[in-house]
Amino acid sequence: MEYQYIKFVVTESIATITLNRPEVYNALNDGITFELQDALKKVSRDNAIRVLVLTGEGKAFCSGQDLKAVSGLERRSFLDSLHKRYNPIISAMKELPKPIICKLNGVAAGAGCSLALACDMIIASEAATLIEVFINIGLVPDSGSSYFLPRLVGKVKAFELCSMGNKVNAQEALKLGLVNRVAPIDQLDSVLKEYTDYFSKAPTRSIGLIKKLLDKSATASLDQMLEYEAYCQEIAGTTDDYKEGVSAFLEKRKPDFKGK
Repeated sequence: MEYQYIKFVVTESIATITLNRPEVYNALNDGITFELQDALKKVSRDNAIRVLVLTGEGKAFCSGQDLKAVSGLERRSFLDSLHKRYNPIISAMKELPKPIICKLNGVAAGAGCSLALACDMIIASEAATLIEVFINIGLVPDSGSSYFLPRLVGKVKAFELCSMGNKVNAQEALKLGLVNRVAPIDQLDSVLKEYTDYFSKAPTRSIGLIKKLLDKSATASLDQMLEYEAYCQEIAGTTDDYKEGVSAFLEKRKPDFKGK
């Protein structure tokens, strides 16, 4: 598939998807959402890829739905749009058995905020902001924001952010636990590299199982999690990386994980 609205680059074991509509702050039209779905499938299928970076071109990460692109249309179905365009992206991100790092280079608003929150880690520029802007046009959060936000900041704070549309700057986002790290814009790439270097050499299958464990823990009982941990540990214990990890420990050397 030829991409018009995103850039998709794979360098060794690191894939980078860049939203590429800087003239509209990387707002989401039909084309960009379908291209995102396709690129995520490629990342999932390519066993050589061990970490994914999601970012935006220019000053913004993603300003959300492109309202100008739909302003001339007759009554459209939000239900159909979410089912066909947005929900498959969020589901693919959560089901991807590899870590996803958001390089939050600027504003993330509306569905753009949801995209950022769907990542496993967020490394933010000092100039970055997050805003659940839906309320400003009389809508409700979608694309997973109502799932991710209360789990990160609690129900009371999530209600405030969603119902008042408050803009959260990078430092406040760090205090709230919405992002993992904040860096000056000129150091963002070097800080990001610390994480991509780590994950590109980490036991990828174990990390995929960790994603599943943490997602399930949000709604499961302790007994259910104990059982699911045992199930996932049985899988992890059959991997080549487990064998390599034990050998490296016994031989007092650094493990050489292959992600298998």
